This record gives sequence, structure tokens and C-alpha cells, in this order.
Amino acid sequence: MSFQSYSEVRAPSRDGILAAVDRVANVATRTPLLPLPSAAGGIWIKAESLQLGGAFKLRGAYNRLAQIPEEQRAAGVVAFSSGNHAQGVARAARILGMPAVIVMPADAPAVKLQATKALGADIVTYDRHRESREQIAADLAAQKGAVLVPSFDDVDVIEGQGTTGIEMAEQLGRSPARVAIPCGGGGLSAGIALALPEAEIIVVEPEGWDDMTRSLALGEIVPVADDAPVTSCDALQTKRVAERTFSALAAAGARGLSVAEEEIRVAMRYAFAQGLVVEPGGAVALAAWLAGKLPPIDGDTVLVCSGSNVDPRAFAEVIG
Repeated sequence: MSFQSYSEVRAPSRDGILAAVDRVANVATRTPLLPLPSAAGGIWIKAESLQLGGAFKLRGAYNRLAQIPEEQRAAGVVAFSSGNHAQGVARAARILGMPAVIVMPADAPAVKLQATKALGADIVTYDRHRESREQIAADLAAQKGAVLVPSFDDVDVIEGQGTTGIEMAEQLGRSPARVAIPCGGGGLSAGIALALPEAEIIVVEPEGWDDMTRSLALGEIVPVADDAPVTSCDALQTKRVAERTFSALAAAGARGLSVAEEEIRVAMRYAFAQGLVVEPGGAVALAAWLAGKLPPIDGDTVLVCSGSNVDPRAFAEVIG
């Protein structure tokens, strides 16, 4: 059985996440769990913005690439991403001595393009409004005989992201009662839902890009509308979630909510005041809490701040 088909025929599981914990232990950073003041129980930030490479994506990327058989590694990997998954794959490939080609939107933040290139990956840009990144990446992978590494629709990627949940439970000494998680394609939130079956899972998305929220409410996948508004959350601009991630979240009883652009900016400023640089897409869960969209509950609430890769000039404009 090939590596690709192996990943296709099984579902992501908590056992797979526990195996991934050992696999990524010496590669991914154990990011801090930071307490925030609250009158209604413990509120914590899981600062994946401090992960190596500036986002949680290294966890899933390394878990995926480390399982590619030695005889297939010379052909390398191909991925598509607006930036954070790109860097995760590029870094994992460099650690494992594999070539990497990343398909990135031409309008991705320059800081993400530059960081990915600096890690040794070859970059192919595309027009996100007119071209399909999935098709471009699939064609490149076929031409090179390389392994295609999706950003969220992959069992090993989901299980690698789920190590974030195992880690926060270890740091708390218990499962949190609730976890609020930024959601694009749902790889991180699906992984955490599998890792923490006792926790309430809340996915948070920018307004107009809340397809996972609407999908969970309706019980079926619905895509982002063609006339979706402009959002600063480049990392969360996924037009359609995957059956894998949707199914895992639906089975966990997850629900979603959305936040406005100004609420996101408020969260970025708040995080900076606490000593954290958080990109727009990484700040949406914190934004939901600050906006009062997460009602008080008994027990701990963990807010995942998932990335810090923001253009410096754009960030300076936000924090004033």
C-alpha cells in the first residue's frame, strides 16, 4: 500500500494524535499556556503564535512528512498555502532533507513568501481569484512524482495539529472545559476536538468566511459565498472545508461563530499589550472572547492564538 493511499483509507483518531506527540516532540516547540484575568473561571491563551515558524502548522507538516518512506523522499513534496502551512512544510522538508515546492497566492503577505523561500522551498505563485491552487499543486506533484501535502484535508496533518490539544491538557493538568480555535479548513480544530473529547469545541471564523460555522449549523458542508467580503485573515480564506474536518467537528458537537474585522483588530492590540504578536487569522478566537461572544462556563476556557506571521507595516497600522 502506498503512503498516499494509507492516508486516505483511515480516519484521524486520538490514538493517531498520541503517536504524533512522540513524533513531533523533538521538532515542534512546546508553546506556553498563558493565563488571562477573568471573573468567570480560568481563561487561557495557547500561544501557538510562538511556535517555531510562527504558527501551529509545523506540527501537522512534520507528522506528515516524517512518515513518508525513505525511498519516496528524494522526489520531495508539494503543498499549497497562503503562508503558514507553506512555512511548516518547508521547514519540515528541510529538517528531513527533502525538496519542497509550495504553491502560494501572489498576494500573500510578503513576510510569508520571504520566510518560505528562506527555508529553501521553491515557490510557485498563482492568482487566488482566477486559478485553482489545488489543481496547480496536483499537477506539479504528478509531474515530479512528489507527495502532495494538503493544508488540512489529510489524516496525518490533522493528527499532528491535534498534538496542540494534548499539550494544553498536560499544561493544565486536566482537559479544558472549552477550547475556542481559529478555523480556516478546520485541521487544527478537528485535531483538537479528537484530542480533547470532553471539551466543548468552538470554531471561530471571520465574518463572511464562516463556512464551517454554517456547515455545522446546517449539518452539511456549505462553501463560502462567491461575494465574500474582503478579510484581513488571509490564513482563514478557505473556500470550502473538507469532509474529514467537518465530520470530526460535527461528531464532537462543535459549533461556530464569527467575528468582525474591528473585533479582530481589537484582539491584536490586546494580545500585543500582553506581549504577543498575533496575525489577524490567529487572533479570531481571542476576538470572540473580548467581544463577549463566549458566555461564562464552569471550568477553563482556552483561546488558541494560532499564528504570528503578519506584515510588519500592516501590524503597525493596527496597533497604532
